[in-house]
Formats: sequence, structure tokens, C-alpha cells
Amino acid sequence: KMNEISKKDVPLGFSMALSKNLKAMKHFAMMSESEQQKVINDTHNLNSKQEMQAFVEKRKPNFQKF
Repeated sequence: KMNEISKKDVPLGFSMALSKNLKAMKHFAMMSESEQQKVINDTHNLNSKQEMQAFVEKRKPNFQKF
């Protein structure tokens, strides 16, 4: 499934954190464009690699449902 959100729209730190969690990456790719945009918007207040990794980890239970 292709979405309108392109790789350039996804923050680099978020992409890197997703790349360490295959289920999270697959789940994010299957989300609707509006769901993806909400997640991306939520990443804008994160200021470090550790915060970004924690952001992805915190959502891991949701990603496991995929």
C-alpha cells in the first residue's frame, strides 16, 4: 500500500528508530496518511535519539498487533 507521505516527510531520527523495529516499520507503512501524519507530528517535540527510540518503544504494543 502506497501513501502520499514520502520518505522526505518522515524525520530522519524517526526513520532510524523505526529501522530498528521491523514490526513498527511495517505497521507505520500500513497506516493511513492521516495516521502517519499524526505520528510524525508527535515526533516534532522530541530532541534526542534516545527520546525518538523511546517514542517508538512506547508504541510497541500497538505495533505488535500488526
